[in-house]
Amino acid sequence: MSPLNFAIGLTGGIGSGKTTVADQFAALGASVVDTDQIAHSLTTAGGSAMPAIIAAFGAEFADASGAMDRARMRQLVFSDAGAKQRLEAILHPRIRDAALAAAATASGNYVIFAVPLLVESGTWRQRVSRIVTVDCPESVQIARVMARNGLTEQQVRAIMANQASRQQRLDAADDVIDNGGDVTALAPQIARLHDLYLAISKRSATNPAQCL
Repeated sequence: MSPLNFAIGLTGGIGSGKTTVADQFAALGASVVDTDQIAHSLTTAGGSAMPAIIAAFGAEFADASGAMDRARMRQLVFSDAGAKQRLEAILHPRIRDAALAAAATASGNYVIFAVPLLVESGTWRQRVSRIVTVDCPESVQIARVMARNGLTEQQVRAIMANQASRQQRLDAADDVIDNGGDVTALAPQIARLHDLYLAISKRSATNPAQCL
């Protein structure tokens, strides 16, 4: 069975713990395709998106190594909706193609696409069978990102303002993982969903339409 017969979209706001959750699913045997990692590879020095980014925004948006200057680009797209759309037009098709190519060669029982902007993109819903949202209070998100990235509360709130709201992510979810407390509470939630996804993926082996 191809794991693409049953694919999960994993999302959550910044600081929600998506990577921790994805790692635990991977440890149970799921194939995880992380679109953040793909985006980073596209925009690192020598990344395939860099010529288009420099052509669209100028050489000043590359740092000394040739990678995208993320701080400068973040400042621009947060203040200029047109710039944000131009960047997305460059990155999103490349991310999509790379993600689908990775999933096509995956060996797990099912694929998890870890997509931070899944709700915002509007197109991933058609590519996955279910959406699981990693949820936590906004105050927890802010505290985690401030501690992890050394950003101010104002900077974190600016990032969050450019993402879907907590309620929008919950509304889009078929399944929700609560990551607002102790990290040890994640394992039983993930194990339960893993068992569910395994059962659905087995059904999809004989009738893919059942999981759509």
